[in-house]
Amino acid sequence: MTDSTLLPSRAASDSLSVADDVIETLSLPADGIRVNDPATGETIAHIPDHDVAAAIDAVADADRAGRSWAQTTPRQRADVLHAWWSLLVKHTEQLAHLITREMGKPLAESRGEVKYGTDFVRWYAEEAVRPGGNFREAPDGGAHIITRRAPVGLAVLITPWNFPLAMATRKIAPALAAGCPIVIKPATLTPLTTIYAVQLAVQAGVPEDLIRVITTSSSSAFSEAVLRDSRVRKVSFTGSTPVGKTLLTLASENVLRTSMELGGNAPLLVFDDADLERAVAGTVAAKLRNGGQSCIAANRIYVQEGIADDFVAALAERLSSAVVGSGFEPDTTVGPLIDDRAVRQMQELTEDAVALGAVVRGTGSTPDGAGSFFAPTVLDEVPEGAKIAQSEIFGPIAAVQRFRTEDEALRRANDTEFGLAGYVFTESLDRAFTIADRLETGLVGINQGVPSNAAAPFGGMKQSGLGREGSSEGMEEYQNIRFYNMSRRTSA
Repeated sequence: MTDSTLLPSRAASDSLSVADDVIETLSLPADGIRVNDPATGETIAHIPDHDVAAAIDAVADADRAGRSWAQTTPRQRADVLHAWWSLLVKHTEQLAHLITREMGKPLAESRGEVKYGTDFVRWYAEEAVRPGGNFREAPDGGAHIITRRAPVGLAVLITPWNFPLAMATRKIAPALAAGCPIVIKPATLTPLTTIYAVQLAVQAGVPEDLIRVITTSSSSAFSEAVLRDSRVRKVSFTGSTPVGKTLLTLASENVLRTSMELGGNAPLLVFDDADLERAVAGTVAAKLRNGGQSCIAANRIYVQEGIADDFVAALAERLSSAVVGSGFEPDTTVGPLIDDRAVRQMQELTEDAVALGAVVRGTGSTPDGAGSFFAPTVLDEVPEGAKIAQSEIFGPIAAVQRFRTEDEALRRANDTEFGLAGYVFTESLDRAFTIADRLETGLVGINQGVPSNAAAPFGGMKQSGLGREGSSEGMEEYQNIRFYNMSRRTSA
């Protein structure tokens, strides 16, 4: 690769300008926590390093603002959410460029994230005016039982770095719709998109103190302080299982409502009767979306022996031809990993698997120069004892294992402490539902690799978490159920 190819194209330069213009509007400090572009390694902004006192002040401000917000009508909250949705859609390009700048994913994927993220805002704008409740007669006929839903109270939202808009909106939107104030802590690797989205929310009519954004280099100090504050009544976290367990322990002290979307180790099962082209395309989507940096990315790819050779060859061809580079380059299909540590993890997982007998069937190439790039790689015949077969990969490595029977595939697929997502590829309707029913996961993609949807309840089983995000269930996570028992005059 010549030196000239290392220079950004005209299109990439223009995109960088769009992103940097947005950053200029965020009124960020001149120093603080650095935010880096993973495609270049350069520092693109600094964000405040809030201390515990600032976090507690944010709790106090949000709590005060929340008292009025809880008294608004469902229609008032819906109107504000609709206005926020409109502003987010209007600023799609700015949001997408900002996502690519701080997170690295290709611009086309960033636009897809904006669509996905804004869908949650629109969904909960519509859900806000459909509050749950019930009216029933007591079995003995002596009373009327009335149930209604009320906001749970101040919600602390902790979001990850991999989907900086969507992970924020799918927590913020139901909380606002339910009538809750918010303190949100985005990941310091990708905080800019959340900061910008919250500014747009304020422009749309959300009271300024109702959503407070805290950025800090000391996540543990933040969590310990705010979750012990009696004004906090809810915590929603997306991230690793070990951190989730720590937060659950802290939450238990004040008996907080919790939503935990934790680690994944998604199995993807390809049966002999699968449509090869559809199975490969679905696997590529489940594996390479966001460069594999997704909690529902296909982690363990199980392929039945009869189709395995053809499947692996086709998958290797697709991954080897992926274009790795800056997300702003028009031809890029796989962007950088989030940082150099992630690259080292991919290298270590690959070396361990190969040392234990895995075979490299195909690998792409990465650009010269700076940036946290790792080439998409297909590993075949991965032993069950390899680290890559037991841990969440979070990168563009397709780890293939082969199986003979349906029961064997299910046994191996369920042999994990995690249970977030699973995938099955088969042309048999009976098998599709049988496998989906027997997979110990909260969601299953059948003959497709991107199952998430704002209208669906997203969440896991086992150590992949508690609660659901999206759909009507996502709003219920921010509501308390109350019932009134009203005596009824009985006939003489």
